[in-house]
Amino acid sequence: MHKGLDSRLDQAWWVLRIGLGVGPFLAGLDKYFNLLTNWTAYISPLALKILPFSGQTFMHIVGVIEMIVGLAILTKWTRLGSYVASAWLLAIAINLVSTGMFFDVAVRDVEMALAAFVLARMTEVRRDVLHSDVPHERTANTAVAA
Repeated sequence: MHKGLDSRLDQAWWVLRIGLGVGPFLAGLDKYFNLLTNWTAYISPLALKILPFSGQTFMHIVGVIEMIVGLAILTKWTRLGSYVASAWLLAIAINLVSTGMFFDVAVRDVEMALAAFVLARMTEVRRDVLHSDVPHERTANTAVAA
């Protein structure tokens, strides 16, 4: 822990990072197994008409994207992955609303999109705080060495 970073904010950042990284990864993986739910049931009938392939193939593609986004959030690309997750979750919510059903799930996805946006912004602040410590340490070390 760096002295410029409040431990409570750092803890909140880690909780969001792990939750928003593991969740999409596991949901993406489940697009291949359908253990949690029948994922194709959540595709808008309008989208099914437009897709050039089956709903299951679409879900497999979605699964790969979600696993990549989850891994990005869990690795050094937290900020980028979080912004992508936020936009992705809003798109999912729009799809769900367009089905005329699943409004509860759409609301949940909007809430998760907000959390992903907050994680991206916290990552930016965290990076700035951690990088602002570095020049001060260099200056102090240079002064001590002189």
